[in-house]
Amino acid sequence: MATVELNAANFESTVNSSDIVFVDFWASWCGPCRMFAPVYEKAAAAHSDIVFGKVDTEAERELASAAQITSIPTLMAFKGGTPVFSQPGALPAAALERLITAVRDLDIEAALAEQKRSA
Repeated sequence: MATVELNAANFESTVNSSDIVFVDFWASWCGPCRMFAPVYEKAAAAHSDIVFGKVDTEAERELASAAQITSIPTLMAFKGGTPVFSQPGALPAAALERLITAVRDLDIEAALAEQKRSA
């Protein structure tokens, strides 16, 4: 599956209507973003059960600000509409695959229950 362009109009509905969503915050002038793009596209093609979105931080400044993006590229992951990962920097392919496996294996209900007990 190809990546999906996310913007202010479709970001929330995409994150909330899909089981797992990865979001790459990027900009065309960013060298590390351009280096990460083929890695991200390849992962998107290999994992059709996951939504791989991209947010152009230049075109979607308010969305990037709302997501507290201070460095690009930044990769975020959501499971069941809940943010479960956020990290700036381009990941190598092997690290992205490990992250995909970790998010896929995450029991979000148990994690949220644990978070409530800790609070």
